[in-house]
Amino acid sequence: MFTTGLPEGVRSVEAGKFTGLGRGARQIVAPRVLVDATSVPADRGALGRYVDGLVAALDAAGADLAIACQRADEERYGKLVPDARIVAGPTAIAHRPARLAWEQTGLPLVAQQVDADVLHSPHYSMPLRAGVPVVVTVHDLTFFTEPDAHNPVAATFFKSAIRTAARRATRVLVPSKATRDELVRVLDADSTRIDVAYHGVDHELFHRPEQEQVRAVSDRLGLHGQPYLAYLGTLEPRKNVPALITGWAAAVCDLPDPPALVLGGGSGWSEEVDEAVAAVPAHLRLVRPGYLRFRDLPGFLGGALVVAFPSRGEGFGLPVLEAMACGAPVLTTHRTSLPEVGGDAVAYTEPDSESITEALAQLLADRGHREALGAAGHARAEEFSWAASADAHMACYQRAVGQRGE
Repeated sequence: MFTTGLPEGVRSVEAGKFTGLGRGARQIVAPRVLVDATSVPADRGALGRYVDGLVAALDAAGADLAIACQRADEERYGKLVPDARIVAGPTAIAHRPARLAWEQTGLPLVAQQVDADVLHSPHYSMPLRAGVPVVVTVHDLTFFTEPDAHNPVAATFFKSAIRTAARRATRVLVPSKATRDELVRVLDADSTRIDVAYHGVDHELFHRPEQEQVRAVSDRLGLHGQPYLAYLGTLEPRKNVPALITGWAAAVCDLPDPPALVLGGGSGWSEEVDEAVAAVPAHLRLVRPGYLRFRDLPGFLGGALVVAFPSRGEGFGLPVLEAMACGAPVLTTHRTSLPEVGGDAVAYTEPDSESITEALAQLLADRGHREALGAAGHARAEEFSWAASADAHMACYQRAVGQRGE
């Protein structure tokens, strides 16, 4: 085994294991990584898809992994990451205050127990005395740049967590160049300690649907073949759902067969959504199904005339990428990271309702343009994979271990 020159604590592992440099390397090294998955919510959501996609790709590539998780997720991660050591935290951490307290006290003990070389905290907060180098994922800076779009209590907590990560984490991971630039601009963070790792997309889950899948989802939503526009995400102010509702209503109200609007996702925090819904003309149909089953998402996204995601700011924009992978024409905004994801393969709008109205009207009137966007988006989505994301994460972990003691 080749071990000369390795940072203290980094292991040499068998050929064929993860290097972050490709599978052909013969002599390779990798740190033992403890990933804290205890913050993943029961509904999974975008955070769950990030953590699950990442750890599965790391495990498939042969990374030396340990996973800390909630007891309810112990069996799930045991199947998802079969070569990792799974450590379930106490039952109490299902509640956020207890989880945050355990993060400071119990998580460092787990790191010691599994002999971790590096700890990855994938959701903003971190233990202050971890005993090992810590990598923290900061997903976005909208708590600073769009404060009115967040619950004030949550914004206060996350702003503090982001400041702490920028100051005390060994390295910070961000999902886009836009988020890196915001972190440097807003908090004067050290750019040399920030690594960009784009998210991937699960191409087995998110794919062009068969017509039967589209039909089944349409029937389950009560649409029974009626055309519709789709939104997928939390119904919170930052996602700009009220402007989408108003813009859709204005764009379709005079059409002979107006498409419905389906708002898939959790309720979040936004009184303005209810106000916008109340103002929708009676002859238009708006459906709020709540969370959708993962297996229904290809039919839901791929069956839509347009998937609209007019967010005011994103750290990455995973719903845009997932809709593209399903072959859907996507309308989003030029804000923050979204052009990095969509490139030239999506349509863009300003986030105000009048601009959304105009953009939707143009797309609905031009089937050829929608089909071209769907094909271009699907092709672009193929460029994003969790394997590539895992590569970038492992490079960050290795840098963090190399900085130990600095």
